[in-house]
Amino acid sequence: MIKNLVVVGSGVMGRGIAYVGAVGGFNTKVIDVNEDALASARQEINAIFQKGIDRNKISVEDAEAAKARLQYEQSLEEAAKQADIVIEAVPEKISIKKQVFETLDKYAPEHCLLATNTSTMSPTEIGSYTNRPDKVIAMHFFNPVHKMKLVEIVRGLETSDETAEAIRQVAEQMGKETVVVNEFPGFVTSRISALVGNEAFYMLMEGVGTPEEIDKAIKLGLNYPMGPFELADLVGLDARLNNLEYLHKTLGEKYRPCPLLVKYVKSGRLGRKTGRGVYDYSDRE
Repeated sequence: MIKNLVVVGSGVMGRGIAYVGAVGGFNTKVIDVNEDALASARQEINAIFQKGIDRNKISVEDAEAAKARLQYEQSLEEAAKQADIVIEAVPEKISIKKQVFETLDKYAPEHCLLATNTSTMSPTEIGSYTNRPDKVIAMHFFNPVHKMKLVEIVRGLETSDETAEAIRQVAEQMGKETVVVNEFPGFVTSRISALVGNEAFYMLMEGVGTPEEIDKAIKLGLNYPMGPFELADLVGLDARLNNLEYLHKTLGEKYRPCPLLVKYVKSGRLGRKTGRGVYDYSDRE
């Protein structure tokens, strides 16, 4: 029975996964080597709880019980020893993921399932860094995790049926809907989202319309909940560029990153997290 969850990484995705894990009843440890990042994660998670209480999404009692299931630690090695499932949510750099999964394979118990919250990278390759590729899988959560319903579950070449089913049950216990797909670069959602977002940057570069006009057209004309620029600013232009570079390498020319996107990233305009991306957020908070 899966009771103990470890989330590796306390960034935007990691803290969101930790929140839904604790609310779902799992004993949840958030791991980050950076003490300041952990403090920030605790503050943000507590803020999500408070907003949920204020909006009657969760009771005070349930919120306090979930908070009691949360711990914030810096040692991955120690946390892994008691884990039933680990969800990695570190940056989309294969060298970082390799280091994390090699550590997990060394310290986590034999039954522990190892999941990567990647939007594009190969769970087969990540599984090869362990001696348990049958227990490695991708769980692609969406931002903001506590609001977005879907978890895209992606099987690697060696992922067992038992692992896929157990992960599906974990996601459902977190209150999520699931799709289970087989690995191919970009999976389902990232392939489509990357194309739409990249094309929007080409249209902006070509002078087709302003960001506001393009976002409005996509939202109202295609019934998207967010425009492509709003979404890119939310997830981070650097993260979007990383995904496109990977998809360009693996799937070909149609994913070549728009030069304007590259220019924005080089200038430090990364989105909400830096106060400016396609839009300026400096006076919105």
